[in-house]
Amino acid sequence: MLSVMEGPERGEEGDVLRYEETEDNNVSPTDLSEMLKEGTKESHDRAENTQFVKDFLKGRIKKELFKLATVALHFTYSALEEEMDRNKDSPLFAPLYFPTELHRREALAKDLKYFYGEDWQEKIQCSEATQQYVDRIHHVGQHEPELLVAHAYTRYMGDLSGGQVLKKVAQRALKLPSTEEGIQFYVFDNVSNAQQFKQLYRARMNALDLDKNTKERIVEEANRAFRFNMQVFDELDTIGKSLPEEAQDGGLPVHDGKGDIRKCPYYTDKLGTAGPGCPFHTLVGLARQPLVQLVLAACVAVAAGAAAWYIL
Repeated sequence: MLSVMEGPERGEEGDVLRYEETEDNNVSPTDLSEMLKEGTKESHDRAENTQFVKDFLKGRIKKELFKLATVALHFTYSALEEEMDRNKDSPLFAPLYFPTELHRREALAKDLKYFYGEDWQEKIQCSEATQQYVDRIHHVGQHEPELLVAHAYTRYMGDLSGGQVLKKVAQRALKLPSTEEGIQFYVFDNVSNAQQFKQLYRARMNALDLDKNTKERIVEEANRAFRFNMQVFDELDTIGKSLPEEAQDGGLPVHDGKGDIRKCPYYTDKLGTAGPGCPFHTLVGLARQPLVQLVLAACVAVAAGAAAWYIL
């Protein structure tokens, strides 16, 4: 179990939380954190197997689609954090109120400014699927604040888990700056240890004064949150199919091994050199080696498992 002092200890380098970790010997199946973990497993599996997430994990994310996903996140977190601010003094939610450590609105504003420019607010709009998600968050915050726990848990615990995997994938696939412009959403400057912070968060959830029926409703709402996210994924996937393929490798399209090989930008005769052959065919040859296939399968399994906590 995570042992927390009366107040957070702040390090000399700034307002970065430090946490004390001890062994957890008191986990109970009736703890809200355990009920959420067990009760949302199926939703986790379905979410991570949506086409959008699978393509993202493989680095197949178009920049325009990533921008639209960031827009969806902006509207989602604006609604969530507005309702969290509204309920920050409620005993049903107050222990989970960590604006300095968790809130994402300012980070998302920086990302949207990077992608769309200074007038980014005039260039974005809330999609239909995202609006349904936003409407539900507002309803919960205003009428059933105890269920706000489900939405906060689903989003922030995912951001601190598999979201960190997607950060690296996006940065590499979209060739984003190493200074992290465009991916500030994934950067939690005031959480020094994500694992320990998640333990603290779960401990705070388990300490909420909730009866069994309310806990079950929270689990149900968490599954609803997953469904909203999957609807956003499906919407993005549909949009992605209508977007043109984007140039890679300095503007040259990637040869996919289909059609006339002479159209491959790396075709040696076209380049006027007797150098190495097409990288695509070289990679295909390597991929057919049993050992390489085993390593690739292991890497995919690890990445998918790490992303299980991440939604959007």
